[in-house]
Amino acid sequence: MFCDGIAPGSDLTILDQDFNYNSASKTPKPVEKAEQPKKTEEKIAPPVALPAPKISRSLPKIDDNLVYSDCSNTQSVVEVLKTEVLTFAINQNLFVRVRVINMSCCINKYAWCFCSEGLINVGCDEVVYLIEYIDEESFVPKDVFFHIQNVYLDAVKGTAVNELGISLHNTFNFLDSRNHAGFVYIKPSFQCLENVLVPKNEPYLIGILIHRWETPWAKLFPLRLILRLGADYRYYPSPLISTRHRDSVFVEIGHTIINLLADFRNFTYTLPQIRGLYIHMEGKKTTITIPKNRYDLVIKSINNTSEHILAFAGNFSPAADSHLVCIQDTQGPQNNYSTHAINIHNMPRKVFNGSLKSSSGLTAKSNIVEDGLMIQIRPESMEKIRDDLRKLKNHTVSCGLVNATNSDDIETVNIVWGENDCDFNVGVKSPVDLADMHGVPSIRVHNGKDYFCSNGSRLIRWTEVFILQSDEENPRNQDPLDVSKVSESVSKACCTALLKYLDLLVANNCQKIGVRATLHVENVSYSAGSNGVKLAPIYMRSLDNELIPVLHGITSNNLGNNAIVLELIFRILNA
Repeated sequence: MFCDGIAPGSDLTILDQDFNYNSASKTPKPVEKAEQPKKTEEKIAPPVALPAPKISRSLPKIDDNLVYSDCSNTQSVVEVLKTEVLTFAINQNLFVRVRVINMSCCINKYAWCFCSEGLINVGCDEVVYLIEYIDEESFVPKDVFFHIQNVYLDAVKGTAVNELGISLHNTFNFLDSRNHAGFVYIKPSFQCLENVLVPKNEPYLIGILIHRWETPWAKLFPLRLILRLGADYRYYPSPLISTRHRDSVFVEIGHTIINLLADFRNFTYTLPQIRGLYIHMEGKKTTITIPKNRYDLVIKSINNTSEHILAFAGNFSPAADSHLVCIQDTQGPQNNYSTHAINIHNMPRKVFNGSLKSSSGLTAKSNIVEDGLMIQIRPESMEKIRDDLRKLKNHTVSCGLVNATNSDDIETVNIVWGENDCDFNVGVKSPVDLADMHGVPSIRVHNGKDYFCSNGSRLIRWTEVFILQSDEENPRNQDPLDVSKVSESVSKACCTALLKYLDLLVANNCQKIGVRATLHVENVSYSAGSNGVKLAPIYMRSLDNELIPVLHGITSNNLGNNAIVLELIFRILNA
């Protein structure tokens, strides 16, 4: 039902597994003219905000200092953006901060910086776009607002962008070119973020503009595209600024080893991406480290691949200082691929091929192919690798002559089970007490029930649950705890308790609220807070009345000897 990590591709894990309630009886609150954002994007509000299209109810303020006014999308507004940050309102709960920033610290260019505020309300990471600023540009590139609105609507339906995922535009022309396809998303690593607008205390992704010819790679093997762009712009590991009207770094697919591993025709399957799997090569020693908490994904990959081939796509390793890059000859008649390497220390992909013949005189053979390393082994060795992976055992492959005695003539490939992957929810703090949630698995909620206050101006929504402690060690004769059902029961009680206080909570700057519940047969308790401060007694009394009976009801079922600790996140939004 849930997992604790992400990976790109249709059928692999995502950063926070999602609850997606598609109840026929529930009609999501409309986003007020979201399909007609023309008025929205042409309205710019110096000094701070641009209103959404005119509707029957006025747009509630979310900040006492926020001023809404109308103006045209003109050169004067562009000039204002060179010195100030303006906030654009896409709908009641989705805003975009914009500024033209100077990136002279690293690349000596100006760029449009778009930073979303509100995607997290629909279970999606916030996004940041850095679009190349073209000299004498007279208008704000409003296509970006359309795109952010589409990302929002997709997230409402349960399809949120994630790291190394993509979002494609649905128009013929995008940012003044039919060659612009959309964005591929990365998390910043070594790139410079000076002057860049980023979300406050929320996880975010940076979108990089892709060419339409690059779309197949963005869908099936995005890491190849990301590293290739980094090589093209000489920016490690990849650029952050999206260059408009550039040539594609890839053209027709042609002959590539990925043809054997991914479906370029219908995009039905691709290389299995194992979150947290890193591949490092130093000299004649290659180490593949697989996190133990990704065991299920590894087994799934083994079961879904040919008995002769076992392939894994690795991740960008921050511990490596270089990588292989696959470069296609876009001008040649064959569009051939070649390998460019800078200090070969990091292999982004590895393929095991069980087709080596026993008559070859080799125990195994390794070759660099494009931007990865292919290991050819005997069929019996392939079966041994699969068996060891199933048993959670380490495995070593020696490449060289059968009777080799000199260690200098032998290359080794070590498959090692490493520590759990905890590289998620980085920088996220608990609203209860500002505890660091780095490495705490969480589940995003899509299409959950909204609770509207009596005057209809605000609503409260459950958006996420963090699993601080689970019942994994409970006896086997007990059914595992259904986190989704328990969380839903707790969320209903919390929303009911806080519903009549929404205006008061917002007035006290408590738009994001956390409720941490401990479930154990001998200890039933909870704490609630916002901005790291415990909620006032007026709210806690209401929570006591609604929540405590629910928690006792949950613990009345045999939970075993281990405590369950969940933290639910609620957000108060404009209705």
